[in-house]
Amino acid sequence: MDYLESIELAMRNEKSEMEFYLNEASRSKNELAKKMFTTLANDEKEHMQRIKKLHDRLVAEGSWPADVPIHVAGTDIKQVLDNLATNVGSQANHDDDDIRALKKAAEFESKGAAFYKDIAQACDNQMEKNFFEFLAGIEREHQLSIMDSLAFLEDPETWMMQHERSGLDGA
Repeated sequence: MDYLESIELAMRNEKSEMEFYLNEASRSKNELAKKMFTTLANDEKEHMQRIKKLHDRLVAEGSWPADVPIHVAGTDIKQVLDNLATNVGSQANHDDDDIRALKKAAEFESKGAAFYKDIAQACDNQMEKNFFEFLAGIEREHQLSIMDSLAFLEDPETWMMQHERSGLDGA
């Protein structure tokens, strides 16, 4: 696969994930799941826009630009769960569809990370390799945050104990 094909496939993947997250955000009645899906959709939209800009440059210049910035806007995905964890509404009102959607989302992100990692390994150009390794890292960060949210929704008491570092002796 050449670099242009890989960039086009990356744009399609990001768009597909964004649409999935937007649909799930509108469907869910759970505050945490809704916020998690909205945050993920916004992140995917931003990734898609950056990849589109890179695509446009590749088409215009015919080769990988030497000055592609390797960054995207910071995600607050980790803070979403931390901020909502103490809210009783975030523990209740979720349904099996939220759990299924989060599991599917984790699978999307895992596949995305593997996809970008594979592309990076096949790249000869170091800038191109760095770009795809960066995207793989972002997808992995999303996957871990989704898994953390899933653990919270499935067993909030255990999640709270693990994240608050509370001991059984009250210390």
